Amino acid sequence: MNPEMMGTLGTWGPIVLLVAIFYFLLYRPQKNEQKRRKSMLDNLKKGDRVITIGGIYGTISSIDEKSLKLLIAKDVEIEMVRSSINSVVPVDVK
Repeated sequence: MNPEMMGTLGTWGPIVLLVAIFYFLLYRPQKNEQKRRKSMLDNLKKGDRVITIGGIYGTISSIDEKSLKLLIAKDVEIEMVRSSINSVVPVDVK
């Protein structure tokens, strides 16, 4: 390698390395998490037990494209935006 190429590699090498680190440690995991969350929200159905972002446990009593109704106690329903669901509770967890 000639000295000019070595100088260019010395200048751009750290920048390329930082971009690669940024991609593998930040960008890619975030995109995977977004895909997982979108999949979870798309697969919600009536009867699922869920936790909201605010920490409220409830069961979905009705659902449409943008919102859902959550049964949080006997005869107590709240309407919320679909994206406010944090996770679906597995059946064996109470």
